[in-house]
Amino acid sequence: MTPAAPSFAFLAGAADSPVILHVPHSAREIPADVRAGIVLDDEALERELDHITDSHTARIAQEAARTAPLTPWRFENRLSRLVVDPERFPDDREEMLAVGMGAVYTQTTHREPLRPDGTDPEPLVARYFRPYAQAMTDAVADRLAAVGRAVVIDVHSYPAEPLPYELHGGGPRPPVCLGTDAFHTPPELLAAAREAFAGLGETGLDSPFAGTYVPLEFYGKDPRVSALMVEIRRDTYMTEPGGPAGPGLPRLAAALAALVTAATA
Repeated sequence: MTPAAPSFAFLAGAADSPVILHVPHSAREIPADVRAGIVLDDEALERELDHITDSHTARIAQEAARTAPLTPWRFENRLSRLVVDPERFPDDREEMLAVGMGAVYTQTTHREPLRPDGTDPEPLVARYFRPYAQAMTDAVADRLAAVGRAVVIDVHSYPAEPLPYELHGGGPRPPVCLGTDAFHTPPELLAAAREAFAGLGETGLDSPFAGTYVPLEFYGKDPRVSALMVEIRRDTYMTEPGGPAGPGLPRLAAALAALVTAATA
């Protein structure tokens, strides 16, 4: 069955830019047949989308791409992470399975049922997760072939107060959290991010969320692929939960553009 909306988009940047801004969690769209497998009523689903969606992060990435001297490429998930979460492992390696949030979520942010017990994740994984993963793999391979390197910058957001699903919500919650990987995050990329976001307040490291996204074909194997996760605390740029963007958004977009510029050099 054809999905109600395109699952993802790879938006072209400058031919010689190595940077891919990856925006996996900004959308709220859920195809009707997928919605039918979610047990929440419409009002509860809207509340859950308010909590789980990284609202306005696609706009932050778009503005950063528009203003950066060398336009980065952008890879955007056009469907809600309640369809599938493309950044999870699709198997038992995923620690978020402990709270019902593997590649296909079965619980909400407040640890309530999202899908019926015994839901088989495989149909959604086959239909959405694997094509997304392959397309992202192809996007990174495209930058490696064109430029000889790729820099994946994940653009996320998180709530000011921890939600019950968070496994590591007890640590610091700075305005900007930088998620790193020992293999794929070189010191110069981390330093560039700290400098780019310095004017927005404290920049933390791997708390409350850690790690980066790298397609499995390259993960831990290809040092030409660099990666960094940028987690923005939502109260710095929007009304929580799920409300409109505020004056902080342009400042964040400018900081992200500065990071893109540094990563391109």
